[in-house]
Amino acid sequence: MTDVANDARVERGVKRDLRRMRKAQQLRNRELMLLIFAIAITISAFVLVQFGALGALDMGPLTIIGAICVLAIALHVVLRIRASQADPFLLPIALTLTGVGTSMIYRLDLDSTPATAAGMHQMAYAAVSMALCGVVVWTLANYRVLFRYTYIFGFVGLVLLVLPFIPFLNGGGNATVWISIAGFNFQPGEIAKICLAIFFAGYLVRTRESLTSTGTKILGFTFPRAREFGPLLVIWAVSMVVIVAQRDLGTGLLIFGMFVAMLYVATGKTGWVLIGVILAIGGAVAASFVMPYVHNRFTTWLDAFDDSLYNDPAGGSFQLVNGIFGLAHGGMFGTGLGQGRPGLTPVANSDFIIPSLGEELGLVGLFAIFALYLVFVSRGARIGVAGQDDFGKLLAVGLSFTLALQVFIMVGGVTRVIPLTGLTTPFLAAGGSSLLANWIIVAILLRVSDSVRRQPRAVIG
Repeated sequence: MTDVANDARVERGVKRDLRRMRKAQQLRNRELMLLIFAIAITISAFVLVQFGALGALDMGPLTIIGAICVLAIALHVVLRIRASQADPFLLPIALTLTGVGTSMIYRLDLDSTPATAAGMHQMAYAAVSMALCGVVVWTLANYRVLFRYTYIFGFVGLVLLVLPFIPFLNGGGNATVWISIAGFNFQPGEIAKICLAIFFAGYLVRTRESLTSTGTKILGFTFPRAREFGPLLVIWAVSMVVIVAQRDLGTGLLIFGMFVAMLYVATGKTGWVLIGVILAIGGAVAASFVMPYVHNRFTTWLDAFDDSLYNDPAGGSFQLVNGIFGLAHGGMFGTGLGQGRPGLTPVANSDFIIPSLGEELGLVGLFAIFALYLVFVSRGARIGVAGQDDFGKLLAVGLSFTLALQVFIMVGGVTRVIPLTGLTTPFLAAGGSSLLANWIIVAILLRVSDSVRRQPRAVIG
């Protein structure tokens, strides 16, 4: 009887392995088909830009973008070998957004006077970012190793936020967020958000029991005990220090929002979210009264179409209003790639990449881009929810929410839903630091999704 039972167990194991192999092959085949579609969109975007703006093809940029597409195929091969059950949607979506954003940055270069090379730089950053993504996927065999270094990641995140204050590293600019090393500018806050996400996930896993202990019920909400406010208040204070010292409203909101979202996922208490929203609104209102640059952001937001503000030589609302005019000019279907005038808006390739794309792709094109973000974020959140490991769940949800919040802050800012901040639109906007960080997030999510699907009870489509 024992031999028969062992044989049956072995047979079930073999069948399970075969099913897993077939599932992995289906996932990677699906990814390959989507990746081919993403490559077609990327190359088509560059071709349309050149025909629209130049009336002819320039094979130099097309060759570089072709090499980037080959790199994407290489990354797909890495996933087949090292993470065969990783999510099949993340890589194609990231490539599509990167390709469309880079094509618009390159398109703005063609109209700029004097000529700039931001598009070529973005292509180089894209290649480096995708290569780094492949390295992370290949080397990070088990993402749970990150859990061991929870407090180290927290320390590194804080150090990265402090680096711009070091005089010989400061890269200049209105906001103290850049460092310059050997002529290369880098924004350490982009990497800091990943380090802090890992720290938050590890910290909350370790302290969840105390955070979910019985609290006081007020108006149907369960509020934690007073002594449990400590971590939330510390993170709120750090966010406010970032806003005040670095003149960086966006990063402060991003860090605090990420922590509150992960705190809610860890505890399931809506009271935390309510407290977080109250603290965020209170901090923003207080900053608007105390800090002139924050007050100017609110004034520009509320009275953007005021003549004196629009014509203010110090900046005013000229940039914001021009971006809105560009969106209106694009209408439903846009002017066509290379055929609009997005360069009339200052910093159109970075802060105002969304109005630039909206002018030439129209409302339909923007909705397609937002749909890609929605699918990306939902896949990341679903990866976390499907997993049985609390650390992986919090990490995947935290990183996905960070991208979602960043998109909301930027799109809301350029459409006058909320005041403008100094963040970048993930994958789309010019900026090597942001692109590098976002592709590292892609790598981590791919690794987590692969591990989740290998768990016996995990079910993700």
